[in-house]
Amino acid sequence: MATSNTNNAAVVEIAQTAGQFTSSIVLQHESKFIDVKSILGLFTTLVKNQDYELHVHGPDEEEAKKAVVAAFEKHGLAVKLAEGQ
Repeated sequence: MATSNTNNAAVVEIAQTAGQFTSSIVLQHESKFIDVKSILGLFTTLVKNQDYELHVHGPDEEEAKKAVVAAFEKHGLAVKLAEGQ
């Protein structure tokens, strides 16, 4: 079990989903920014019942936004796109 109240499958699936895209995909929680492609970064950050903001920039950002948000929602994790996204 991950140390931050989320399960291994969620972290791995979210990181693998993000890894399919060339866009930069960064998760913001309070003042922390985490590369969503980093399994270790997600393990130390993701917890249920927290609000996260997703920043996606790059050539395939529209597809990346949809896929990554869907992966978060599948595992019951709240995420919203950053303003202007």
